[in-house]
Amino acid sequence: MKRIKDWEELTIQDNFLFQKVMRNKRLCQYLIEKILQIKIADITYPDTEKTIDIQLDSKNIRLDVYVKDNTGRVFDIEMQCTNEKENGLAKRTRYYQAMIDMDVLEKGDDYSKLNPAYIIFICTFDAFDQGLPMYTFRNRCVEQEGIELNDEATKIFLNSKGDSPTLDPDVRAFLRYVDGKAAEGVFVQEVDKEVRRVKQHDETRREYMTLAMELKRMFAEGEKTGEEKGAKKKETMMILAMLQDGVAKEAIAKYAKVSVEYITELGKKNHLL
Repeated sequence: MKRIKDWEELTIQDNFLFQKVMRNKRLCQYLIEKILQIKIADITYPDTEKTIDIQLDSKNIRLDVYVKDNTGRVFDIEMQCTNEKENGLAKRTRYYQAMIDMDVLEKGDDYSKLNPAYIIFICTFDAFDQGLPMYTFRNRCVEQEGIELNDEATKIFLNSKGDSPTLDPDVRAFLRYVDGKAAEGVFVQEVDKEVRRVKQHDETRREYMTLAMELKRMFAEGEKTGEEKGAKKKETMMILAMLQDGVAKEAIAKYAKVSVEYITELGKKNHLL
């Protein structure tokens, strides 16, 4: 089980604290402006931690920081501390984009109503191993260079391990701060001040402790379930091995403490009877 950090150990890298810090509207807006090199008049938070659940049988997503500006543009900012196998991180952005679009578009609306959307992953690792501090992706034509699809969907991966003198100074300083370095510059010092303010807030601390206890309980239940499943699998393998060796069903049932009918069903299912 992954260890749940104590409250005192939390840093900007931890989703819980990152979300709370980005509730500071001024800091959140400024960070978005600097990353995207755009100006924003105002932002709003549709939900504290946006959950999108389109259908009962679909996979819901929880977004760390989900905001909209006064023109309807949508911004999702995620803190990512773990790279995923088989290009999982990139596919996660694809799924997030689809869910965000379905959430934004009202039933019967024309597709032209889809507003520009930006998914920004702040990574504590280099997702593409090219040493860049920022990777920006938009849909482009393969056959003809220079032709963009203009679907107004942008995905950005920031890399706290990367650096470039061409990157905005505040974004450079922020990435160093995410990587555990000292707060440099006015903006990042304000972020650090907000981190310290949040960590001194007793109600937020209690909220985290409650969440941590619930996560520990869920992990413990999961481990117990896993152990039970492991024991069941071991029992099944033993029964099948005994059947294969020609041991009588009645004898297997006696020692495995199961019914003869269960042995018969298991044997037929695995083509041993």
